[in-house]
Amino acid sequence: MIQDHKHDMTQERLLDKAEALFAQRGYDAVSVREITAAAHCNLAAVNYHFQNKKNLYLEVFRARWIPRARRLQEFFRKSSVIQNATSPTAIAQGLAEAFLLGPLSDDERHRHFQLMVRELSQPSEALELVAEQVMRPFFTELAEMLRPAIGNGVEKQRLMLDALSMFAMVLYFNFARVAVTRITGREYDDAFKGQLVKHITEFSRTGLGVG
Repeated sequence: MIQDHKHDMTQERLLDKAEALFAQRGYDAVSVREITAAAHCNLAAVNYHFQNKKNLYLEVFRARWIPRARRLQEFFRKSSVIQNATSPTAIAQGLAEAFLLGPLSDDERHRHFQLMVRELSQPSEALELVAEQVMRPFFTELAEMLRPAIGNGVEKQRLMLDALSMFAMVLYFNFARVAVTRITGREYDDAFKGQLVKHITEFSRTGLGVG
């Protein structure tokens, strides 16, 4: 039991340090030696737990990125706004609250964003993994939530693009905080986050042309 616990702790340390290094510098720029040194374990530990660097990278997404994304989605689904209504306005507000006021710490949010930015610039198997398990199901869900307000006769691609457009604004205000602060002069305190939630909600309502 003690030995198993040590193995589990080593595996968790490797995932933690690998995620931080991959987020900061990207897959190609990080060596196994750097990861194991940061995790205070020997080089053989990566082979023992993950077989190779590529599998370690994919496991970072399976064990870290995807669970965080699902936490955000669950926060959205359980929002009192969504529980009471599924109008486009409610959907926009629920999304904005989940990403701006939701369950992720600043450190988690930063690593989450960095990993995806690097993956989008140099796609690998991790992107397809995320698309299959997180992105496609969630945007299909959002599109169907929008359908009653947009119109049952609207094709699925239009609904997907509407959902993506709404989400893009949420994503920008969540992850481009440094740029937004520089431009507006406002720090991301609770008052400003609340103002952004309201702005995203109203802008989405106007953009979609619904009440």
